[in-house]
Amino acid sequence: MKGFKNVKAYVEGEGVITADIGVENGRIAFVGKDENIENLCETGGILLPGFIDEHIHGAGGADAMDGSESALQTISSCLAKEGTTAFLATTMTQSPENITAALNAVRSTMKKGEESGAKILGVHLEGPFISLKHVGAQPVEYVAKPSVETFKAYQSAAGGNIKIVTLAPEVEGGNELTRYLADNGVVASIGHTDAGYAEVSSAIKCGASNVTHTYNAQKGLHHREVGVVGSAMLFDELNCELICDLIHVSAPAIKLVIKNKPHGRVTLITDAMRAKGLPDGLSELGGQQVFVKNGEARLKDGTLAGSVLRMNVAIKNLVEKVGVNFTDAVDFATVNPAVNLGVYGDRGSISVGKRADFTALSDDFEVLFTVVGGRVVYKK
Repeated sequence: MKGFKNVKAYVEGEGVITADIGVENGRIAFVGKDENIENLCETGGILLPGFIDEHIHGAGGADAMDGSESALQTISSCLAKEGTTAFLATTMTQSPENITAALNAVRSTMKKGEESGAKILGVHLEGPFISLKHVGAQPVEYVAKPSVETFKAYQSAAGGNIKIVTLAPEVEGGNELTRYLADNGVVASIGHTDAGYAEVSSAIKCGASNVTHTYNAQKGLHHREVGVVGSAMLFDELNCELICDLIHVSAPAIKLVIKNKPHGRVTLITDAMRAKGLPDGLSELGGQQVFVKNGEARLKDGTLAGSVLRMNVAIKNLVEKVGVNFTDAVDFATVNPAVNLGVYGDRGSISVGKRADFTALSDDFEVLFTVVGGRVVYKK
């Protein structure tokens, strides 16, 4: 049996242990002691469940909005290098034609099921149903009111693979769309929004369960109106996405969310764009010029335009800069997104029967190798 012999691993229900882990037919077949296991590759560091990124636009010069299978394959391959084994291809506010082309590409790529690295779990539709007051780096001319009918058309183009929709619930039609999403198994995520406490509370009653990149592009915390940020910390129903690059959100702000949320309601995302994995310089996002320097991606006016963050670095930042326990930080990139997306029965932890999706980190958080479905897709 192939697998990992005498490896230090973070195993569901047992914590960090030393064990033999067997892999058969792309799934975890055994955790314990078995002298007959042969290593899939050289082991070292600590074996972890593969990371899941529910909010990632691009990497390696490619973007989900490119609307091509080749772009999605490039992203898939690049993400494997940072330990990510599954992701949601994230779109942005653009013309209906461009969004539809991106959704078509995801549908066809997923149907083939031949990703070069990380598996595509579906789509995070970030816009166009957002607030004009909090567009962030999204093109304002394509912002649209929340619409069930428009969503249905997008979901048809995606082959039913839209898993998260970011929307502004306070905009006309917001609660109606939120209710429809929740009723149809799609995560309604509050984001790019000027909603206050009352509007967030109403959205939760309609089924909203997620907050898109908490703190960013949303009404902040004020002592007379707690806004989205305060509401995110008050309501346990809400899962909070966090971009832990220490640029989008400071270490104390990250600590504040983690302190106020149940352990299972914090999820690491990268929100990375096409410049991730490339040298500093000029890039692009939704037809807009983006300038990347010293790990920051900004529009000409200084607006943050996504990130170039790698998931292994996000975990490192949490541990070394925020003081989060290592396994807790790993949970935020594995267990929690899997639960949020309803796929924890199949992935998100090392447990017999689950997919053989692994990554291994060195003591300095470098990715040593990544395995997807029992196949080594990256090795340092």
